Amino acid sequence: MAEQVLLTGASGFIAKHVALRLLNAGYDVRGTLRRLDRADEVRAALAPHLGDRAGTLSFVQADLEADAGWTEAMAGVAALVHTASPFPVAQPRDANLLIRPAVEGTRRVLKAAQAAGLKRVVLTSSTAAVINDGKPNTLQDEADWCDVTLPETTAYAKSKTLAERSAWEYARASGLALTTINPGLVLGPPLDEHYGTSLYLVERILKGRDPMLPAIGFPIVDVRDVAEMHLRALQRPATEGRRYIAAAGTLAMVDIGLVLKAAYPVRRIPTRVAPNLLLRALALVDPGVRAILPKLGHLDRVSNARAVQEMGMEFVAPKAALLASADWLVKHGRIWA
Repeated sequence: MAEQVLLTGASGFIAKHVALRLLNAGYDVRGTLRRLDRADEVRAALAPHLGDRAGTLSFVQADLEADAGWTEAMAGVAALVHTASPFPVAQPRDANLLIRPAVEGTRRVLKAAQAAGLKRVVLTSSTAAVINDGKPNTLQDEADWCDVTLPETTAYAKSKTLAERSAWEYARASGLALTTINPGLVLGPPLDEHYGTSLYLVERILKGRDPMLPAIGFPIVDVRDVAEMHLRALQRPATEGRRYIAAAGTLAMVDIGLVLKAAYPVRRIPTRVAPNLLLRALALVDPGVRAILPKLGHLDRVSNARAVQEMGMEFVAPKAALLASADWLVKHGRIWA
């Protein structure tokens, strides 16, 4: 009988790819959804990619902000993959709108896992929980943590950092065997048109919404590599108690523009760096611009050495992940060719 894995937030961009990897590896997957009417959406996204020997897929209703459903969700599962977490398009004025559900939701899920006698947990965190803005433009790794006390730390970074720290504290106290996967900016092809906010950056640049690009850069990873790391974490007991950065390298925004302009030369894609003063003015009316102000002048860089050495990962290059995103958006009519 196949082992069953509980996958939280199963309708998410990353989670659908994780579900696909798990199913094709022979695991049975039980996905949590806030609304069960999204179950058919997830099934339809996965169905074209499932092999003949895939495991079975089922769903249960459960919400990070409520206790109901989690006891039933955990019944009979061998492992938990916790991907569910809020991801905003723009930073909220009240940071607690992100922090509270992320931290309390993580605690709620881990508590239910412990109560069910479950031991193995893989949690999706973020490089936002790794990158310390007090050390800009330096190569950072799993030993680093975001400093939530810095005034420039965003609400999203605080939410991911505090949620992950809470998970490690709970795991140490309860004996849960925890592994965290910390992805950078997740690009690559979605499995359907419900991909949340992860590809909005690429969509925005392809649409030429901005005449210039901010002087910032992100660690980038392909969603298929993120999913593979979740699978390898489950399959390798040696990963227990470890953090793993999921990133193939860093691209500056202007380099993202140049790559996309080369691929789509007729599109009005920006390729110049915007003056910081202009961005600060735009931030007064555009929440999306306001969200990146603390990162101006930063080229965030992280090391993937641990994932390469301990998991055997061979990452899709950042440029290839970016172009896979853009090609999907154009092919599926999200961007007119």
